[in-house]
Amino acid sequence: MKNILYISSSVRKYSETSSQHQSISRMLGEQFLTEFSCCTHEVEITHRDLSVKQPTFIDEAFIAAAFAKGVLSEEQRLVLAESDEIIKEVTNADIIVIASPMYNYGMPAVLKAWFDMVIRVNKTFSFDLARGDKPLEPILSGKTLVLLASWGEFAFKKGESQYHLNHLSSHIEQLAPYLGAEAFYEIASEYQEFGDDRHKQSKALAIEEINNLVHMLSNQNS
Repeated sequence: MKNILYISSSVRKYSETSSQHQSISRMLGEQFLTEFSCCTHEVEITHRDLSVKQPTFIDEAFIAAAFAKGVLSEEQRLVLAESDEIIKEVTNADIIVIASPMYNYGMPAVLKAWFDMVIRVNKTFSFDLARGDKPLEPILSGKTLVLLASWGEFAFKKGESQYHLNHLSSHIEQLAPYLGAEAFYEIASEYQEFGDDRHKQSKALAIEEINNLVHMLSNQNS
């Protein structure tokens, strides 16, 4: 049995029966899940839709509870309950699939809020000043993170001319170890704002890359 945690974050929806205002990142996510289910029959999928169940933004009470030492009060446990639930989903996952559009060259606010709930001291990372200038160390391990992205422009992939403007992929890759991810893959659809043949070709290529990645991961897991 393989456990997939699927995180979707676009404000747009996706439906196979509609062609207007469709979320490309959600379409890519559905493609990954469908293909993986076909290749690996024993799979359990947990879907957290951040546009439907928006994570709470962390505040002073959250920080105080997260860094509290000793036995937590009932109030502190309630403050951390949402974070505990989200962390449990990450801990149980073998593969984490994040479907996200690029908003203003970065990740949607709800996705950043989710990361802030997940990456928590003594839960997903440890902090020890005995390590010198690098006191943080991930606690979780052995997972694969797949980012399925979409953006309106182009050339944002690693090694391309506008990668330095891509604060979506680079940020998530930097955070990946704190989700326990030891492998990171990114597949993206481009040219969405142009709506021309380049966009159609990019979507088709992304779907092909997803199918290839799924088959590779399935073979690794078999």
